[in-house]
Amino acid sequence: MAFMRPLGNTGLTVSALGLGTVKIGRDKGVKYPSAFTIPDDKSVVELIAQARDMGLNLIDTAPAYGRSEARLGQLLQDRQHWVIVTKVGEEFDNDSGDSHFDFSPEHVRTSVERSLKRLNTDYLDCVLVHSDGNDLDVLNMGTLDALNDLKKAGLIRATGMSSKTVAGGIGTLDQADVAMVTYNLAHDEELPVIEHAAARNKGILIKKAFASGHLHNQGKDPVQESMNKILGTPGVGSIIAGTINPQHLRENVEKARRACGE
Repeated sequence: MAFMRPLGNTGLTVSALGLGTVKIGRDKGVKYPSAFTIPDDKSVVELIAQARDMGLNLIDTAPAYGRSEARLGQLLQDRQHWVIVTKVGEEFDNDSGDSHFDFSPEHVRTSVERSLKRLNTDYLDCVLVHSDGNDLDVLNMGTLDALNDLKKAGLIRATGMSSKTVAGGIGTLDQADVAMVTYNLAHDEELPVIEHAAARNKGILIKKAFASGHLHNQGKDPVQESMNKILGTPGVGSIIAGTINPQHLRENVEKARRACGE
């Protein structure tokens, strides 16, 4: 399997590893094993440049990631190079550190228009519904329909959901282009969603590939083992891995390329 791969039938080609950007915009209410400091602009620019130099073209953000979208809009250069994934549904308050959800079609439109402004772009490559866990309820609210309308209007190239259940992931793929699912050494319950996508040429993005830094020590190199398993699974487009550590980024890219046989 190649390092650059199609994201289902979206027409998008993505690197097997994508850069997650929670840590450039939010440090409250996050579940990482160790504390971190949000990096300054110079560090973010250098990290993005390193990611690009190492062959990454996928970057993942969300309104729920605090200032992440706005910072990317200021600091991301060469928009055409990047496949930008953002989300709708979860809102984060920087002052209180709390999240809340709004899946109404009206909020979808407002959120997408705000993301376009924040990211300083006139189109979004992929917009996913940021599920609260009640996937099927969200699918019945018209949330994806609203995203698909914005796709028809040319503001979005691909739509989907960051889902949390098998039924939600499969339901998403029946209505949209992409599902983002959890899959790692310790969690393969959502494999049926990946198989559903592979059979229908739909897109799959992987979250929590390393269990948000809590990967159990299975084998001598659990990160490489997880990469091998995930990127060797038919239907997987890309792993979204969030890091602000240049050394971690370098190691992750090397291991992803190794898992792809490069």
